[in-house]
Amino acid sequence: MSAAREEILARIRAATDRSATPAAADAEYAALPRGYLRAHHDPAATDIVALFAERAADYRAVVERVPEDGLADAVTRAAAGHPRMIVPDGLPADWIAGLPADSIVRDDPPLSARELDAISGVITGCAAAIAETGTIILDHGPGQGRRALTLVPDFHLVVVEAAQIAADIADALARLEPARPHTLISGPSATSDIELIRVEGVHGPRNLHILITAETGIAAVTRSG
Repeated sequence: MSAAREEILARIRAATDRSATPAAADAEYAALPRGYLRAHHDPAATDIVALFAERAADYRAVVERVPEDGLADAVTRAAAGHPRMIVPDGLPADWIAGLPADSIVRDDPPLSARELDAISGVITGCAAAIAETGTIILDHGPGQGRRALTLVPDFHLVVVEAAQIAADIADALARLEPARPHTLISGPSATSDIELIRVEGVHGPRNLHILITAETGIAAVTRSG
């Protein structure tokens, strides 16, 4: 057995050994060599929010930067044309203050796949976002709902707070709770066949609309890919 294989198996045994102390495992993990580049952007020298907006728009998402006090109006405007929107438990009530009460659908009791397919869209928050890749991360906590809610409806409206945007993947992962399930979203669902014909909406929403909350007074800027 090669030394590398033995080391891998030893780490697996150590990780699954219930008698081992978490502190020892954490110390061993922290001691691993990390000579790779952990960050591509210095948040102090880069407009991380603008970079995220640009990269997300490159994926053909619709991206808006809106002032915090204009978020409810932006949600109402973005949801226009979608008569039934799923609102997960824990989503701030002031975000959806402008939505008609009869357009709001709750996932309680949990909706079936057939019921979800009949609903036009979903609005959620997020756990974090990555500027380098234009990616949104859900950990399905309050205001995000279970994974099916953001996979079946054709339209996903997501609110990203500027403070949630991390510069790089390593920075974003450090903000997350490892024990939670995570869904990474980079633009609307899309795939291409061998002839590079792009098809959208195959395994997720065909339309992704991102509202980035900014400081009050910042003019709203809309970008669409």
